[in-house]
Amino acid sequence: MLTKEELPACPVATTVQLIGNKWRLLILRNLLERPYRFNELLKSLPGLSQKVLTDNLRFMEYSGIVTRTVYPEVPPKVEYALSDLGESMRPIINVLGEWGSNYQDLVNGNK
Repeated sequence: MLTKEELPACPVATTVQLIGNKWRLLILRNLLERPYRFNELLKSLPGLSQKVLTDNLRFMEYSGIVTRTVYPEVPPKVEYALSDLGESMRPIINVLGEWGSNYQDLVNGNK
């Protein structure tokens, strides 16, 4: 979990810090569906490098948004899922999706 020294004073800036880059938002979108293994996430997000996925997952785990479960198998199986805190972002992501859909309709002349 981030420390209070790491948090911006503004609540909106805090949210943006946690989910405000392109990849974190898309990782969250995918994890809202179900838990993913690392390579599944990597393949589901074209253009995302292994290093950037690793960095973002580590930050999201450190922030308390994502959980990482290692299963004692050979080869090791690791799954990433939303924590309860991450799950609480579902309404935010849903509203972003609705807004984006409405905007696309507007641009495409469907409204």
